[in-house]
Amino acid sequence: MSIGVIAGCVSAFAFFPYLISILKGKTKPNMITWWIWSFLGVLLFFSYKAGGAKETLFVPFVYMITPLATAIISLKYGTKGWTKFDAYCLTGAVVSTIIWFISGSPTIALVLYLFIDLFGLLPTIKKTFYHPEQEDTLAWLLMVIANCLNMFAIKKIEFSILIYPLYLFISGCIIFTLSLRKKPAVETASPYKPYQGKGK
Repeated sequence: MSIGVIAGCVSAFAFFPYLISILKGKTKPNMITWWIWSFLGVLLFFSYKAGGAKETLFVPFVYMITPLATAIISLKYGTKGWTKFDAYCLTGAVVSTIIWFISGSPTIALVLYLFIDLFGLLPTIKKTFYHPEQEDTLAWLLMVIANCLNMFAIKKIEFSILIYPLYLFISGCIIFTLSLRKKPAVETASPYKPYQGKGK
């Protein structure tokens, strides 16, 4: 079994503790993050494949399937409401998607995807910063391990092949590290409030 396949298996396994944590009410997935990732998972997989990736395709394949399941679950168990920050991130994702379709280049599409993916990631980074207890540490640790293994599966060092596994590893490390932060003993006011249109 190749390292890339092992990495994909680990990333798929990471979904189960995350799902259990959601169903138990411990993890609160951000709906904006997971719906953006669901939409772009399919687009990323095919643009990454068109860029020449082979050994590292299994992890993107898993990330094409599991975000949709999480997004659907987030409708009931995820964070409710929108923040202005979420709205900005979603706007950025839409604009980047339009630029992607205009460019027509697999490499440019992949880079743009990472920007779109980042717009999806930012709401979860912000949420985890203020509410570290709402993300499952074990699940993100497994994702970090999977993404680390996936980098070792790379046989040809090219920008279009290296950039995505590297991005996944770094972003996974950020969420994992933030989830390790202890919940404050005294609840303090959080700027993470629902977005209700104009005004405050």
